[in-house]
Order: sequence, then structure tokens, then C-alpha cells
Amino acid sequence: MTTTEWLRTLVPLVADLPQDIPEAERYRRLLHTLRTLFPCDAVALLRLDGDALVPLAIDGLSRDTLGRRFKVAEHPRFATLLAAGQPMRFEAHSPLPDPYDGLVEGLRGELDVHDCMGCALSFEGQVCGLLTLDSLQRGSFTDAHLTVLQAFGSLASATVGAALRINRLAALARHEHQRAESYRRAAGRPQRELLGHSPAFKQLMREIDLVGPSELTVLITGETGVGKELVAQALHARSPRADQPLVSLNCAALPDTLVESELFGHVRGAFTGAVSERQGKFELADGGTLFLDEVGELPLAAQAKLLRVLQSGQLQRLGSDREHRVDVRLIVATNRDLAAEVRAGRLRADIYHRLSVYPLPVPPLRERGRDVLQLSGFFLEENRSRLGLGHLRLDADAQGALLAYDWPGNVRELEHLIGRSVLKALGRHGERPRMLTLTAADLGLGTAPALAPEEVAAPVAATPSPAPLPTLGGRRLREAVEQAEHQWVGEALARHGHNWAAAARELGLDRANLIRLAKRLGLYESRRERRVPR
Repeated sequence: MTTTEWLRTLVPLVADLPQDIPEAERYRRLLHTLRTLFPCDAVALLRLDGDALVPLAIDGLSRDTLGRRFKVAEHPRFATLLAAGQPMRFEAHSPLPDPYDGLVEGLRGELDVHDCMGCALSFEGQVCGLLTLDSLQRGSFTDAHLTVLQAFGSLASATVGAALRINRLAALARHEHQRAESYRRAAGRPQRELLGHSPAFKQLMREIDLVGPSELTVLITGETGVGKELVAQALHARSPRADQPLVSLNCAALPDTLVESELFGHVRGAFTGAVSERQGKFELADGGTLFLDEVGELPLAAQAKLLRVLQSGQLQRLGSDREHRVDVRLIVATNRDLAAEVRAGRLRADIYHRLSVYPLPVPPLRERGRDVLQLSGFFLEENRSRLGLGHLRLDADAQGALLAYDWPGNVRELEHLIGRSVLKALGRHGERPRMLTLTAADLGLGTAPALAPEEVAAPVAATPSPAPLPTLGGRRLREAVEQAEHQWVGEALARHGHNWAAAARELGLDRANLIRLAKRLGLYESRRERRVPR
């Protein structure tokens, strides 16, 4: 390529620098130009985020690469490039493992002898990322290419810098993420963040960016496992309260007798076992954000007190007459239809309107298209690091199986599936392979879960067949549903001798939720009520 052709190729990138271009498009143009200038099969632009490199854009690599987080300490090639201070080329027979082994598109098996070079990118005097180039053809890169990469690296740094300056909201989100990540590392908790590129996911992120900086109460809705808690964390990170605490409470995990104490606190002697004074979640979240998960499970008594806090910011600890004032931004989540709960009398209408100021639906995984591959990459990298594996990848059939599956359990189901499949694939090898490839058979998405041996051996007559559902018979749907619930719960309790835990397991409910349902249906009897008089 002549100097004139080279300059003609770079001019559009220079012209793009002051333009307000979407970040993804800016990076796409950068990599397209890079592949025009250099004889390479795969290129990647990575941002340095703490101790890990995060892919911003890729060309020629498997799409699940975007979901991976490459810890610099675990990838010596990346560490060498970051420390070099100038572009460098690795020898074809370099003993350093390649982070992209198994990720180059169109290549089956291990990444054999090949050419690789890259350079560190800087912003405001600090290293901010990497640009990497890989060619499957040995001898593709020369010293002349290194000289060109030196100039191109400066332009790439300017491109990244322009994106950082123009997209101020994205810069703020990254800053908040880095701070939250430092807290997670200090607590020893694994990294978790929202990932995706699908239209449904982008719409969710636009909603988060819009309502996050406000003080509005947000009602996060969605199926089980879609990541409602991560959405709550993202809302908090974008709010002016981001440097204040985010306190979480799962309302479904508490019995009715402890809900008020957990929310509002208690004083010594308020109830049996209250041996000292204790702050509730509202006071702990004062100045910050309180996230109530499964808010539809709150008992009516607690709903009334919650309404008072939302209206006036005042609360009383259980057993105390003293008023406490709090300043809390509330975010709630549920997988229930709260409007239907209001109609059924299980949720107060006034509390419903207070909680649903800004409804924010989270799309299920089956509506997010190829996001499943990006999320799979994230979970693969987690498992690779945790199990001490060299390389972990999905073959083409496995990727197709992930895309075709319906995901009733959403992202949580995907996380568990990847962890389970990695262990199954590892079990197929006598010794740990250098690169472990997951197949569609390892995922097992087309097979039903196996029954336990005792379930297989149990005679069919051991479990009575449920009675047929009652017909409406002129009644309202709610009345028919309540009669069916009464029948099912009553029969389950009778079969298990009023053992609430065993009945709850059969019905697929939490024990506290079953007791709450039984009370509403008039089936609850305390031990004292069931005691036979002498």
C-alpha cells in the first residue's frame, strides 16, 4: 500500500474524531480500517478495567468473546503488551499462551503457529487498553507493519479518547462500575454486570439511564432469573446516591413476624428474642437506596407501615413510639402481576400506586437473541478461572443449541447450565486438556432431567392422582381459583400430616409463602389449635 493510499484510508477516521458517533459504530470503523491496512484474520479492541481487559469491539473472533473478562495476571501476552510501551510482535513459536485460542472464527481446534502483534492504548497519559492483531498465516507481520501500527495506535488512542469525552454518560457509568467493582473485590464477591447488545437489552439500558438519576420509585418487573437485582444495582450506580449504601431485602425470605422488624427495626423487648435495639433496613439505607425484592410478598400489616414511610419519610421501630426520619430512594422488584394482586385483595391499592411510579420491565432471555452467546462467554470465563483451565470454548453446535433454547429460567438458568456443562465436559477427559470445548451434548438442552433412583422405583399408586379441577359453574374466576387452591393445599397438608415444610416442597412453594396462602384460605391451624384436649 502506497503512502497516498494509506493516508486516504486513515482520513475518514480522523474526520470522525470530533463527530458525535455512537461508540459501537466508532469502534467498528476503527477495526474495519485496521483490517484494511494489515494482513490479519482477527482484531480486537480491549479496554483496561481494573485488573482485567474488557473487549469493546472484535472482528474475526467468536461473538462470545464480547462477554469475557480477561484478567491480565492470567494472560501473559496481554501483560507483556501493556508493559511494553510500544507496539511489539510475538515470535511465531512464542511459548506464551494465546488468549484467543479457540475463539478465532472459522478455525476448529487449537490455534496453531501464527503471527500476533499488538500495542497498548493511552488516554490522558495513562494506559487505557490494547489493540491486538492475529494472522493465521505465519510471517504475515513485518517490521514495517510495526512502524505503521505505531502511528495507527496513536489514532486508535485518539478514537477511544474521543468516545470517552463525547459519551459523558457512558464515562460516568464506567466510573461507577469501577468503584462498585473495588467494593466487590474487597468483599471477595465475583463480578456481575449487565451484558448484551440486542435491541431489547439496549432499550432496557436506555430506560435505566433515563430513570436512574431521578428520585422516582422504580418497579422492576420480569420473570424469575432475568437479573432484576442487577438492574437495581445499575439504577443505584447512575443515581446521585451512588456513593451512599444500597441495601437489599428479599421480602419472600422472611416470615410475617420478622418482616416489620427487618424493615423498620425494633427496640429491646419488642418481642421474644429482641435482646437489643436494632436498626431496620430503612435506617441502614438512609441517604442511599433500598431495594425490596419480591415486594408482592409483603403482608398487609407491613404494607400499611411502608406506605407511611413513603408518604412522610417517618417510621417507628417495632415496640417504640419514637419517630425516626429517613431519606431513602426505593427500588422494588417482583415477578408477579401486582395489579392482579390488588384485585385479589393481597396488595393495597394505595401502596401499589406508590410502588409503580416508574414501571421497568426486564426482557426475558429468549427475547434477547444473540445476547445468550455474550452472557455464555462471561460465564465460561468465570468457570475457566475458577477451575484453573487454560482455555474454554463453545463449538458451533453448542452455540446453535444455546440460541435455539427457550430459557424458561433466563440468565440464572444459563449460568447454572454453563457451570454444570463445564464439569460434564471435564469429566470426559482423563487428564485436563489444554483447551476444553463444550459440545451440544455437554449442554444437554434437548434432554429431560433424570429422575432420582427413589423416584424411578416408587410405584405409580404411591402418590394419589389429583382430583380434576372444578369447573366455573357460574362463579367468578377468582372464586374458582381459590377453591382449586383450597383443594390442592388441603390435600398436600393431609398427605404430609400437616408438615408444612414437606407440603411446601411438594407444591413448589416457600414454607412462609405456603403458611401465608393457607391463612388466606382458612386452612392454617397452629399447633395449639391442633392439640387434642385432655
